[in-house]
Amino acid sequence: MSLQVSAVPAQTKNPNSNKKRPLVNYSPSLWGDHFLSYANDSMETNDNLEQVQRLKEEVGKLLMDPIDKSSQKLELIDAIQRLDVSYHFESEIDEILQQIYKDHHNEVGKEDNDILNKFKDNKGNFKESLIHDVQGMSHLYEATHMRVHGEDILDEALKLTTTYLKSVVTNLNPTLATQRVEARHYFSTYHENVSHNEVLLKFAKLDFNILQKQHQKELSHISRWWKDLDFANKLSFARDRVVECYFWILGVYFEPQYSIARKILTKIICMASTIDDIYDAYGTYEELELFTGAIKRWDINCIDQLPEYMKLCYKAHLDVYEEIEDEMSKEGKSYLMKKLVQAYFVEAKWFNEGYIPTMDEYMSNALKSSGYPTVITISFVGMGDIVTQEAFQWVSQEPKIVKAASTISRLMDDIVSQEFEQKREHFVSSIDCYMKQHGVSKEEVHNEFQKQIQNAWKDINQGCLRPTQVPMLLLTRVLNFSQVMDLLYKDEDAYTHIGEVLLQGVSSLLVDSVPI
Repeated sequence: MSLQVSAVPAQTKNPNSNKKRPLVNYSPSLWGDHFLSYANDSMETNDNLEQVQRLKEEVGKLLMDPIDKSSQKLELIDAIQRLDVSYHFESEIDEILQQIYKDHHNEVGKEDNDILNKFKDNKGNFKESLIHDVQGMSHLYEATHMRVHGEDILDEALKLTTTYLKSVVTNLNPTLATQRVEARHYFSTYHENVSHNEVLLKFAKLDFNILQKQHQKELSHISRWWKDLDFANKLSFARDRVVECYFWILGVYFEPQYSIARKILTKIICMASTIDDIYDAYGTYEELELFTGAIKRWDINCIDQLPEYMKLCYKAHLDVYEEIEDEMSKEGKSYLMKKLVQAYFVEAKWFNEGYIPTMDEYMSNALKSSGYPTVITISFVGMGDIVTQEAFQWVSQEPKIVKAASTISRLMDDIVSQEFEQKREHFVSSIDCYMKQHGVSKEEVHNEFQKQIQNAWKDINQGCLRPTQVPMLLLTRVLNFSQVMDLLYKDEDAYTHIGEVLLQGVSSLLVDSVPI
């Protein structure tokens, strides 16, 4: 079906065009057609691939060689994971960690749970000598992010290490960086370590560059799809963020075997972002009623009922979901988007009526409008045989770990975007709802939300403890989505207002190769 859709500024035929729209002057894409140029780049030569394979075998031998001290083996595994090549050795690493845990548990027994108490003095405070070990404090800080509910000693350790690390480096604001971003930064750190393994380092660098070429070609393919849609011109009110969407999904999975999954999910999140902007930054209430109804019917024949500017988005939206026809039933995929769009419409309805919901009302809807239940479910598509029908049923029921990820997404987004969004006519955020219901200041709300975010992280950690309800590979997607959120929304809405974090992230992962 061919559609001739004019650009948004020319919407003179729209009967609602004289109505006031909640327009936002979003910044344009910073990347232009840059990534289209990677379409014809050749992949790695056979020589490079053979060299990587040889180095991989050497690293595998290092991993399996018997070592008297388990700490040395753990240091090697830690380096392999930080350099982002652990996906090559998943079964070997799992076997080693299981054995170390078994041996350690047999030695220390019940005292294992109280091991951190050894670092406290007679008054119950952490020993002052700890602060002289910068590396140790850094490792302890990282360990505290694995805590679950009831681990008060790790809550104390987080406060101690955060305060200390910020005092050592004044501009430090630790984030839960995505796996790939952290690996890119770790190359230089590991190289400076006097005990670093040169074989492992070279293997990791070559592996990174080979995968980067694959990622560049994938993004080139997606950029061509996006350019052909011409949303940047025809839907100029919406955020033009195809590169940033791919970066987002790269944080969910970077491994070579998930190429199809990355392409699908990037397109899905691009469409969700555009539809979000239709509801949030352009559509009138009457138009949104029409679009919501069309999504509910999920039928291309509904297209003639829509305003001109919505037709392009509606058809492109249905086309993208056709790509996952074989992986998910029509009912399943349409149900996900119906839930998301209905949540968008509820917000539009509340705004149209001037209604301020209670926090419970707001969060019940906002967890859906965050989009995370939808994209987490779709992230399973393209992951292969590990994804069973039971796994889809599990995630579609929005278990606690998915609700936790959605909570982190919604609250972090609201905290950093509320001030900007209230500069125009806009639906209230969770901050407004909480302030009105509890009669507290914005600062008090922020503090409360930070506590809720920390509790949500504990729920995620708890959900990843063995035995798990679904394979850890699937739970990792939920974890990774939350880590991306922490990176992009820690201090600002870096997706909407592209700043240094996203610029550096895209450049380091998708533009600049690692020097060998």
